[in-house]
Amino acid sequence: MQKQIEFYKNKLTYEMDPSDLWDAMENGENIIALDARKSFGFDKEHIPNAINFPHRDMNEESTKHLDKAKIYVCYCDGIGCNASTKAALKMTKLGFKVKELIGGIEWWKFDGYATTGTQPSKGAQIECAC
Repeated sequence: MQKQIEFYKNKLTYEMDPSDLWDAMENGENIIALDARKSFGFDKEHIPNAINFPHRDMNEESTKHLDKAKIYVCYCDGIGCNASTKAALKMTKLGFKVKELIGGIEWWKFDGYATTGTQPSKGAQIECAC
């Protein structure tokens, strides 16, 4: 049972769902949503106040301007995309505090949160069923 407890505890240390991210942003926590997709995906729509940093562009030089005191919540399209995992791995290797957004922008919208960009979603209701 102890191994199982550690597994779930570790999982929550490294992942968060859209409602947790929303709450963290609303409460002014030291957190930044990081869109790991290419810029055309970000331009189309993204989580409000997110920064765009494609995982392919991440290295020591390109990330030196980022604040290592922040927690970066990496996301991409969703389950069928692993850009957020690649970004989380790279950012962690570069010494940043990182979490991965479960379900990416797809689940962000599924939970009713709005997006911004050239083709934004209005969002429905901001209420998680869990």
